[in-house]
Amino acid sequence: MWLWDLFLWMNLRGILLLIFVGLLPICFLHRKDPPHFPPGPPALPVLGNIFNIESEQPHIYLTKLADVYGNVFCIRLGRHKTVFVSGWKMVKEAIVTQADNFVDRPYSPMVTRIYSGNSAGLFFSNGKVWRRQRRFAMAMLRTFGLARNSMEQSICDESLHLQEAMIKEEGESFDPVPLLNNAVANIICQIVFGRRFHYSDHDFQSMLKDLTEMAYLEGSIWALLYDAFPALMRHLPGPHNGIFSSAKSLEASIRKEIERHKSDLDPSHPRDYIDNFLIEEKHNKSSELGFEEENLVLCCLDLFLAGSETTSKTLQWGLIYLINNQHIQEKVQAEIDQVIGQTRQPTMADRPNLPYSDAVIHEIQRMGNIVPLNGLRMAAKDTNLGGYIIPKGTSVMPNLTSVLFDKSEWETPHTFNPEHFLDAEGKFVRREAFLPFSAGKRACLGEGLARMELFLFFVTLFQRFRFSTVDGVELRTEGITGATRTPHPFKIHAKSR
Repeated sequence: MWLWDLFLWMNLRGILLLIFVGLLPICFLHRKDPPHFPPGPPALPVLGNIFNIESEQPHIYLTKLADVYGNVFCIRLGRHKTVFVSGWKMVKEAIVTQADNFVDRPYSPMVTRIYSGNSAGLFFSNGKVWRRQRRFAMAMLRTFGLARNSMEQSICDESLHLQEAMIKEEGESFDPVPLLNNAVANIICQIVFGRRFHYSDHDFQSMLKDLTEMAYLEGSIWALLYDAFPALMRHLPGPHNGIFSSAKSLEASIRKEIERHKSDLDPSHPRDYIDNFLIEEKHNKSSELGFEEENLVLCCLDLFLAGSETTSKTLQWGLIYLINNQHIQEKVQAEIDQVIGQTRQPTMADRPNLPYSDAVIHEIQRMGNIVPLNGLRMAAKDTNLGGYIIPKGTSVMPNLTSVLFDKSEWETPHTFNPEHFLDAEGKFVRREAFLPFSAGKRACLGEGLARMELFLFFVTLFQRFRFSTVDGVELRTEGITGATRTPHPFKIHAKSR
């Protein structure tokens, strides 16, 4: 493994050197910063700050830069400038108070290659298409998710499949990640595709594998390099090519599902997101609102990515933190036993009566820091932010890590402490700086569904099992950072209670 890492490191350095030598002449064309532009670290000609960014934990490096240059600063990736916004107050100013100024996505060569043609899905679209598609997706989530009592039951039913899979591993150490991925992905599959998949389904496992690969690479240094130097990177070998191969494989799988839906579509009885989209497409053939089949594929891809990766990762971190803190696990289980018992399935109605468990789930989301940064935004006009002028068209990145660990907002920011979400009487309290789903107009559209899944999966797991690790070894909490933050590989024991 270390030889492969060394090869990748040398390969990366070689690519950067080639870029530097080949593009050095154009550095003289680089314009100076405009007046009152945010400060930032010194940058190399052409390459910018690529060498400075820590490839394994970029969010930590970027958070530390705010201590030096303030909560609004700029770094350069190639010749492109990106303004980073840090800390709860400044991030809130950018994405909530001035939401209209920072709602659109900037141009990305990598995204353009993945989302070919005029389609851009849900996450990367702008303007009328984005507004209409977001409203449509939220309506579908309400119709087939939150507004249906059956979705709560579907999550509970899926938790039984998850428990059965874990019972088969009882007495042995096992990797819980595939099982959690299976269970969580099946919930969004029921909303988008109208069905769940068996955990042994080959096509389902291929989709999950591609999804994991894509989620990691999209947030890696290789993706940054591609966006900074697309003309060169598209012709070079390297891990960045895995982004496009995984995306194509996922799109092919989604197209199969769409064809299956088209073959037996009943417009009077739509079954899921795809059915409703196809019906809407027939009614909006002449409009420019994104209702075309190519965009359907990309919207499904975005929903599948957002609806499975983040929730599964949160549950993975939940196992790690409660295994490392057995006293907290015991306290959660005592509360569950008192309120629900060990046989009745939990419901969302139980949530107000489980304040400690609710606080633990929130603290897992905070410390797990599943989406360390956020999606890039673009200034719609020249905008004043923190006393600096952000010119129109400038890329802006809110740093969610800096919010979830803001020392002015959290009593013990770097310690796993459920008390952050409890008052003196042990009642659950909300915190403004709790932003795992982002905020404002680009906040996660599936937040309500994700909260339901996290609560029901979490409670049913700890109601049923006591979790520990191999030989009592403390599990790692550093994480592997891509578009989402993933735990290092780990194995656990699950003992029935």
